Amino acid sequence: MSGISVTSTGADRSHVERRRLILEKYPQVRELFGRDPVTFKITAAIFVGQFLIAAWMGYLGLSYWWLSLLLAICVGAFANHANFVIIHDAIHNCVFESPLANKWTAILADLPNAFPTSMGFRCYHIKHHSHLSAYDYDADIPSEWEVEWVGNSTWRKAAWLFAFPAIQLARLNRLKGTVPIWGKWTYINAAVIIAFDLFMLFVFGPNALLYLFFSFWFSVGGLHPLSARWLQEHFAFAPDQGTFDYYGPLNTLALNIGYHNEHHDFHEIPWTRLPQLTEMAPEFYKTLRCHKSWFALLVTFIFDPDYSLGTRSENVVQAGRDAASVAAAAE
Repeated sequence: MSGISVTSTGADRSHVERRRLILEKYPQVRELFGRDPVTFKITAAIFVGQFLIAAWMGYLGLSYWWLSLLLAICVGAFANHANFVIIHDAIHNCVFESPLANKWTAILADLPNAFPTSMGFRCYHIKHHSHLSAYDYDADIPSEWEVEWVGNSTWRKAAWLFAFPAIQLARLNRLKGTVPIWGKWTYINAAVIIAFDLFMLFVFGPNALLYLFFSFWFSVGGLHPLSARWLQEHFAFAPDQGTFDYYGPLNTLALNIGYHNEHHDFHEIPWTRLPQLTEMAPEFYKTLRCHKSWFALLVTFIFDPDYSLGTRSENVVQAGRDAASVAAAAE
């Protein structure tokens, strides 16, 4: 598969076109818009669960660091990954009506990460929607140095995925036109996380904090199957398609984050209702290429030399035309 230039500044507008076509044909989709406060209950439950496991690890002591690592890979990564989905929904104001309540929900979901992410993510994520695949505005696009260094090398692709949490952070300096990362709410976010980390460290010990850090790292990178989500969403695994869905069993634990085309088309729909959108407008979604296994995708990306960071979808102009063609054929 040929690489796609990382210097393009145009944005993928296919979601705007598909949204228009779906609303014309299925205006009842608007009934799915809104909030779902059940997300907050899940947030609180995950926090309690992660807190109790971390406290237990702290009680066992640092000599049980290996158990913290094992539990983080098998349990904590899935919990913290769900928290990232909650942060994502809260940023789109899909949990509560009040923007303030959504911000505090995102910060609560951020606590088990042991690292402040939610308000920083809030600053640049909206640009990911409005300037999808535009190099200067979309933090999801690999930086030029990433593409050049990784190339088609198997071990470098693996290293890139393992270190993805740090690499994602390093991209922020190149972005233009985003809300400044450091503002009132990012300071509040950082202060709350630091206070919580210090509490866990002094009350339960370093192994408690280590468990939370491991959970954070493997929820985003670390060569965990969940890290394939970043490959699934916008890497070009089919021609003329800029966004890809994951319809697999892990969507249950991942709070439907695999319904990524649906989310980009209608960010006002909370994660609990995205499958309803797919069933409501099947000819727009079930005809698209999708993934059924994050693990298979992970293995394919690392070991198949046809794929590199250069195959990250950028400015897929034809995708919008294809959406129109699908709609015309369905009529």
